[in-house]
Amino acid sequence: MIPLQQVLEMLMGERFQHRQSLVGLLQDHCSWVTVARQRRPTWMRLVWKGMQHVATGTTALPATVGLVGLGLIGGSLGLDLQALGCRVRGVAHRQETADRALERGLVQAVSTDPQTLQGCELVILALPLERLLDPDPALVAALPQDAVVTDVGSVKGAVLETWGALHPHFVASHPMAGTAESGVEAGLHHLFRGRPWVATPCPSTDMAALAMVEAVARALGSHWLVAEAERHDQAVALISHVPVLVSAALLQAVGSERDPSVLALARQLASSGFADTTRVGGGNPQLGTAMAARNTAAVLRGLAAYRWSLEQLEEAILESNWEQLESVLNHTKALRPEFL
Repeated sequence: MIPLQQVLEMLMGERFQHRQSLVGLLQDHCSWVTVARQRRPTWMRLVWKGMQHVATGTTALPATVGLVGLGLIGGSLGLDLQALGCRVRGVAHRQETADRALERGLVQAVSTDPQTLQGCELVILALPLERLLDPDPALVAALPQDAVVTDVGSVKGAVLETWGALHPHFVASHPMAGTAESGVEAGLHHLFRGRPWVATPCPSTDMAALAMVEAVARALGSHWLVAEAERHDQAVALISHVPVLVSAALLQAVGSERDPSVLALARQLASSGFADTTRVGGGNPQLGTAMAARNTAAVLRGLAAYRWSLEQLEEAILESNWEQLESVLNHTKALRPEFL
């Protein structure tokens, strides 16, 4: 039997022209399950348990990491990666951002010139979604061809379409972490600890590159997941993109109250419940717009489901059907812990 480590090296390299020829070798070592949707290629239908352990266990953290974008996500990555012993270089869009990032200790070196990324083993694109999907040609040209490149965008299908052909070691990924803050002042320690970090590899994804991104995510304390890009975008629409719009709609409804005295009192009485419910709706407007524009079908599907649920609640209240209303609220009370 060929040793598992050798099989993995074959998979991660270019020695096998056809991935399907590895199936039998992997089955010699690993338990596997067949995913129900048979339209997926064979290599995506096999989930081998041995590979994840070996890849994670043998992949060292990169010595030098480049961060493109130094807002909440990029700045937080810079702080935590330095704490792990990585040397961190940053690329900022404006000089004032670069200066402030250095003052705050988000990075150890910074420039507005993407050539500063030369020599980095890993480059993380922590850019606004629209800039990620319409990348600066100078940035693309400056990326080291032997580096691993990943992103943090909240939409993965469009990102793969853009970046899959731009860099040979690109890994699409998405850390599910954030606050309502943005910009160079927003970065903070331990943002990713205990949070999901999902990768969406495709058939051409370099497995060694994927292993490096996984090693970084785990070192930062994140819970590592792998999913198809389409599934990711559908799921994230439900638990992230739609809540932004629902929260915004609630804020708009409250803010449109026509009685000035009621509105003034509502402002005084608003407390933790209202703050929790509306936090994401009061966040970055550009991000919310980009999520809806780049994940439109899934967002509209989620909004339709939400509208139907809201109508059911409204109908129960109109009909004074308190038993039905309480039944729904009991169901949602039991449902919430499944997502938190």
